[in-house]
Amino acid sequence: MAEQSGRTIGVLTSGGDCSGLNAVIRAVVHRAIQGYGWRVIGILDGTIGLLERPLRTEELTLKLFTGNVLRLGGTILGTHNRGDPFDFPIGDGKTEDRSAQFIDGYRQLGLDGLIGIGGDGSLKILDRLASQGGFPFIGVPKTIDNDVPMTEQAVGFSTAVGAAVEALDRLQPTAASHNRVMVLEVMGRDAGHIALYAGIGGGADVILIPEIPYSMDAIAEQIRKLQARGHKHALVVVAEAAREAGPPRTGTVPGGVGHELGQRIAEATGAETRVTVLGHVQRGGVPDAFDRITASAFGVRAVDLLAEGAQGRMVAWQHRQVVDVSLAEVNARVRPVGLDDTLVITARGLGICLGD
Repeated sequence: MAEQSGRTIGVLTSGGDCSGLNAVIRAVVHRAIQGYGWRVIGILDGTIGLLERPLRTEELTLKLFTGNVLRLGGTILGTHNRGDPFDFPIGDGKTEDRSAQFIDGYRQLGLDGLIGIGGDGSLKILDRLASQGGFPFIGVPKTIDNDVPMTEQAVGFSTAVGAAVEALDRLQPTAASHNRVMVLEVMGRDAGHIALYAGIGGGADVILIPEIPYSMDAIAEQIRKLQARGHKHALVVVAEAAREAGPPRTGTVPGGVGHELGQRIAEATGAETRVTVLGHVQRGGVPDAFDRITASAFGVRAVDLLAEGAQGRMVAWQHRQVVDVSLAEVNARVRPVGLDDTLVITARGLGICLGD
């Protein structure tokens, strides 16, 4: 890399949006410019910005970062979740390898390093591009799913959990008023972190996650126990990829696991049920304090790692500290909810049914 004061780095956001992305970008710009005297180039719409000609970029200066940017949801750079340069869609179901075009775009900008903010899939792609192009790359983990390995917290997760807890806070009074079972379906992809955190924080009676296949008998028994104790309402949180134990069922109810579950609970218990699918409400909105703080810490450390000559690393949150870990190791792992996870034990200790 060039001398410290003459460097230019790039930053991009890739994959699905979430709250806290702008806090990372802001921290990168502040640290790079004020700490090292570097230029920062924002790459627009994820990898697309380096694939299109002319290149789609914007120089990021301190003037752009008023106090409001820290509070904005989404990403001021734009993002894209179907822009894998190694398998880029070109129509009619066909794809082509455009990785060389991405690397050429990086070189045209004269960059001395790249910071990519993404989930596990995006970080794997960007790390592969950096290895092929021979340029320094530092990853920043973001995803509402919190399934990026080797970090306790990814940017966006805390705010998403807060949105789900708020939904439960709003559903509980109406459930109690009408003696209903309220089913809340949350996101999380193949991991149950959102459902588990939100279910405990929101006082759920049943939490269903992909890592623990559920039994309708167990769920119905939990509802009946509540009814026997005089609780004529219940809250059920189900992750979007939760699945029933045993072979897949046929003739499922349109609308996903939440709607099917609501119908089957009604059939099994006689309880009146209502279903809410929270959907993309979990991804948008103002980032909460913890997401802003971790995002800021991640952005600062990512720049420092480039200054130290690091490459192929990801910043991570471990034991209330920001550390850096090998992206090769991150990419070789997965991060589901463990069956001995503290919050699994906590849920069981609270008498919450996990479906098994």
